[in-house]
Amino acid sequence: MSTELLPPVAPDVLADAVEQLSARLRKKLDAAISGCAGQASATADGTVEVHFGENATVTLRPGPSGTVTNAEQAVCTCLLAPRCLHRAAALGAAPIADEEDDVGGEDSGTGEAADPGTTSDTGTGPEEPAPNTPATDVAATVVKPAALTAAQVRAATALWDAAAEALSAGVTAGGAVVQAELLRAAHTVRLAGLPRAEAAALRVVRSLRAARERSQGQSLADLTGAFRELLAGTALLASGSAAAEAAGSARRVYEQGGSLRVYGLCREPVLSATGYGGVTTHLVGSDGAGYTVSDVRPGGLARVKGAGSASVALGGAALDHAGLARGGLRIVGATVSADGRLGAGRGVGATPMRGVDWSEEPAAALFTRPVREAMAAVLADGTPGAGGPGRTAPSLLGCDVEVIGAAGDSVVVRVAGEGPLLRLRPAHSHPELPHAANLRRIAEHPGLALRVLGRPDLDRAATLRPLAVGPVPGASATLRLPDAWKGRADLGYDRLQGEHFPRETAGPADCGPVTAGPDPLAEAPLWRVRRLLETGVAGGRRAVAEAGRGTDAASLSARLTRAELGVAAHLAQALTTEAGRRPRDTFGRLTDPSADAYARAWLASAVHLAAAERSLVAASWS
Repeated sequence: MSTELLPPVAPDVLADAVEQLSARLRKKLDAAISGCAGQASATADGTVEVHFGENATVTLRPGPSGTVTNAEQAVCTCLLAPRCLHRAAALGAAPIADEEDDVGGEDSGTGEAADPGTTSDTGTGPEEPAPNTPATDVAATVVKPAALTAAQVRAATALWDAAAEALSAGVTAGGAVVQAELLRAAHTVRLAGLPRAEAAALRVVRSLRAARERSQGQSLADLTGAFRELLAGTALLASGSAAAEAAGSARRVYEQGGSLRVYGLCREPVLSATGYGGVTTHLVGSDGAGYTVSDVRPGGLARVKGAGSASVALGGAALDHAGLARGGLRIVGATVSADGRLGAGRGVGATPMRGVDWSEEPAAALFTRPVREAMAAVLADGTPGAGGPGRTAPSLLGCDVEVIGAAGDSVVVRVAGEGPLLRLRPAHSHPELPHAANLRRIAEHPGLALRVLGRPDLDRAATLRPLAVGPVPGASATLRLPDAWKGRADLGYDRLQGEHFPRETAGPADCGPVTAGPDPLAEAPLWRVRRLLETGVAGGRRAVAEAGRGTDAASLSARLTRAELGVAAHLAQALTTEAGRRPRDTFGRLTDPSADAYARAWLASAVHLAAAERSLVAASWS
């Protein structure tokens, strides 16, 4: 559906519009939303009109922020307005806006937001950035409540109920009405001061929309993960036993970091499915701590390419991101968030200084640590995989490797010193970013010694998403990079050419079949549990109940039991049993229409699956 002209709509505005519809009109809403494609037209003053035949026109007048934030900004000319199908359909076809407090996203690299010294801290990674906010000069001290309030618990319970109903409906039945209920509950938890829960709910709604529209790049696994994160977080809040930190904060909190010396490691392109783009530059402090400077704003791919060489908005430093990734900064009055993001308030001063080579301290420590020990530390952090919904990216991992060759879309390498086999996969799959092309060139040179800095993929066995590569000190068959690159190539911005490789390594003609090595994750029958969970997300409760009938359910339980995965088998059986449990009275009416028990059974199986897969991923690095 082509609705690029429609302005973003605040979640509560859409939820109110759907709630005002009669039951008869609600049944027609999804079809009406589909009919909005191609009916929108924009005027010079920013107003957007959506025409429904000759007798009805919906006019959307976004505010100064470009977002429809109240009901008066969406009007219809028909007689039933504002309780009409046309108005609800136009609002339902528009994208969901980020809230004014920028809940659930990244900042744009200014470091400080409208409230002193803070930006969003709802648990998202660079895939869901938030709009730019002005800088301030001090870091704030936030006093958190000792426990959740009764109002917060009630709001979380309402969100749990809405999420359970959405899961029970699945993608096939999760239309505009189901989404509106989630949006209303999300707005309620926002007002109650639970921004992390609201961000998780908005991610589910956006993913549901993308799945129903079959948008490119949307995967059922992502939606399954979004539901797991929403239900797990909401269940904890609704129980009333969660600590106050589980609520999250509407702004990322920055604390005084004093004076710092930081050195550039690499640049990472950031491209969001919601239209944001930019760059994150990774730094290491003189004490070995990791830091980042981000510049992520609306703009998509065009902004990703330009941001890589854009000026760094930090303490007036006359340096761009390309220079910072290979240089250094001396920062006075630094403000630092809990995840290592550097703030850029008015009290921060920064002076450029010489960078360090990857063979010099403190950067060299990233590559001298044994890879098994480094991966264990990443897993111990408890940070889920990069790029998923509501999840922070794991720490960077560096190692020296020897290229073996290509295996599908991966490059198989062996860690130096008889280490494990690893798979290098593109950090970003967009065809106009050079990640994949650079890896293909590297795969053409088996025997090449390579120093790699990347992010472990915690959803795949022994897989590293490289962000930058460089030559191995003392090795003859290694990269020959230009002096201007300072001994490293950013795979998301720099393009490796033939002259960057040594002549003694083999070319494409010498590359034979390559085995990627054992994959305990693929060999385990856990994929059957994953398929069952994704079946429930796609087809809803009815699809899971159908999957639990016949020989398939018995085969699932038997295979899991033979693989000594008895807990997974028990939880999967409990899920299918609960999905098919629909008790009715004498007149055929459901005596227990609630989806609560089904959602809890689905969540238990999903959480166990995630933990089991994480254990297998950890074993693959040994």
